[in-house]
Amino acid sequence: MSNKPIFVATHPRACSTAFERVFMTRTDTLQCVHEPFGDAFYFGPERLSERYENDEKTRIETGFSESTFKTIFDRIERENSEGKRLFIKDIAHYLVPPNGKPAFIAPSLASYRRGVGTNLTDLPSSVDGATTLKSGPPYPYTTEAEPGNPTVVPKDLLNQFHFTFLIRHPRSSIPSYFRCTVPPLDEVTGFYNFMPSEAGYDEVRRVFDYLRHVGQVGPNIAGSASHSNGTDGANESGVEICVVDADDLLDNPSGIIEAYCKSVGIEYTPKMLKWDNDEDHRRAKEAFEKWKGFHDDAINSTELKPRAHRKSLKTDEEFYAEWVAKFGEEGAKVIKETVAANMKDYEYMKKFAIKA
Repeated sequence: MSNKPIFVATHPRACSTAFERVFMTRTDTLQCVHEPFGDAFYFGPERLSERYENDEKTRIETGFSESTFKTIFDRIERENSEGKRLFIKDIAHYLVPPNGKPAFIAPSLASYRRGVGTNLTDLPSSVDGATTLKSGPPYPYTTEAEPGNPTVVPKDLLNQFHFTFLIRHPRSSIPSYFRCTVPPLDEVTGFYNFMPSEAGYDEVRRVFDYLRHVGQVGPNIAGSASHSNGTDGANESGVEICVVDADDLLDNPSGIIEAYCKSVGIEYTPKMLKWDNDEDHRRAKEAFEKWKGFHDDAINSTELKPRAHRKSLKTDEEFYAEWVAKFGEEGAKVIKETVAANMKDYEYMKKFAIKA
């Protein structure tokens, strides 16, 4: 069983914060790190997103304008305290150039020394002249690409982690994310426009397929005796393909969490599903503070319990009518198009979802 730091790769609004709160209760054995790579993706000199490209003031005010992918890995290493296993939940597209652009290794990671030492961050303190961080629009980088690698992180550095994946149906996640980018919530989140490129499903699938291809995960599927097809690399890690679907999680929290724990090597206890005490709430508020408005429901929650009613089946027309009522015709149209664009990737990932 792998004892590597767990990296839960997800897309926005995938019910991931509730999932994360479950594991934040395990302070005895886990050190949780909440979405660290957004700092580099949005605000730093290696930023991949254009969201704040013309808003230097906001980038500086966040305090993350100097964050590179290397400084994030340095921070992760510092979080690895008291011998506890790291549990990192982050958005997959933070590691992947948007809109299907080719990936080049982040300049701050370009001199990563493969096979040297055992630390997560066996990285140089500076980069050479060929990979100096650029001012202005920083992407594409002037570094080399790794064949097949969709991320800006070297393959051997990705290999330091035990990857799992969390997904949610686009009809649920896309409207939820859209809501965070329009009034009145946009004043809280600071996201003043909806960018379909941030849906994240394509990036989750490409990272997932790449890790399968190089043998970092699979071929065994968590909770099943089946094997996936199309895994070309030899897997010596013992890491199962482990995908959690949010609807399955909300219908059967205890069963899915127990099955997940078995796959990643965490001792399961029903106590993990409740966090109604001052210390748990303080820890959550501190962890989720930097992404205001995105995690309020999870911050104010006290437990993860089965939802009262299973998700009702609605027609496309009924969903669209709901979106029109909430966001108007223009907003509903954007949501509908974004949902449709991401359905194929979701349905592909859903085939691997863990059963309980």
